[in-house]
Amino acid sequence: MSDRLVRVSKWEKFKRLVAEVKPDSIVYNIEQTGISKTREFTSLRLIIPSKKYYVYVDFPKGDTLRETGISIHKDATGTRCIEDDEIRTFLKKELGEKLPVYSYWIT
Repeated sequence: MSDRLVRVSKWEKFKRLVAEVKPDSIVYNIEQTGISKTREFTSLRLIIPSKKYYVYVDFPKGDTLRETGISIHKDATGTRCIEDDEIRTFLKKELGEKLPVYSYWIT
């Protein structure tokens, strides 16, 4: 593992790091793994890009994410998902209105 990648295990620690590092932006990625129809996995990855990359991953617990409490919804096909607007609103509220929040898409 690179010495530039730092895994952050708790949401409160991630928030403190944002205040300490004062990044130019926050990047998020919604990760979905459809193992089967009965076992899906939806999580949220947050990244502070700076000299080091601080990465926090929040996992589901029922119909919300475990630590952030962001809701997990079902789309028209019944697939569980997290809404981009809810993530941005939550991060702006928790980390500051002026901090840019960007989605990172992996194709």
